[in-house]
Amino acid sequence: MNCRVVVEAAVPVYDVETADEAVRIAISKTGEMLNPDLNYVEINMGGRSCPHCGEELEPAFLAADESLVALELEMTVFNVERDEHAARIARKEIGQRLENIPLEVLEIEEIEEESDEDESDESEVVDETESDDVGDEPGDDNATGESSGEGEDILPEFEELIDE
Repeated sequence: MNCRVVVEAAVPVYDVETADEAVRIAISKTGEMLNPDLNYVEINMGGRSCPHCGEELEPAFLAADESLVALELEMTVFNVERDEHAARIARKEIGQRLENIPLEVLEIEEIEEESDEDESDESEVVDETESDDVGDEPGDDNATGESSGEGEDILPEFEELIDE
């Protein structure tokens, strides 16, 4: 089973004057902490509401040039048995990169797996676009030094080994 998990994060931001500025800085700061390891996590503004009247509030609480911004981080977790398992994986993966930032799981949604027909339709589209390249040989991409996407996954791991 695959699940889409949405986690709320409370991101502190310092030396800001407006709520919009706080949100922009919080999204940027969170993106820097998550990338490149978790570049598949989507970052969105969170929603806040008044607990008494239910009125919608800005995602940033601003006081004394400091702000606490509510962000929603969304990721897909693959091959899990239960919703709780997906939530634990998402909190662990995101929490390791966002140290000292509280996280709360907001939503867990099971994603229906694509059928074999959908996958074969997609592969036909890819085959058609590849056949449009006249005169290209299958190995030409590697001869020119361009990567076909496979080497891009190897490079970050190689850089991690160098850092260690």
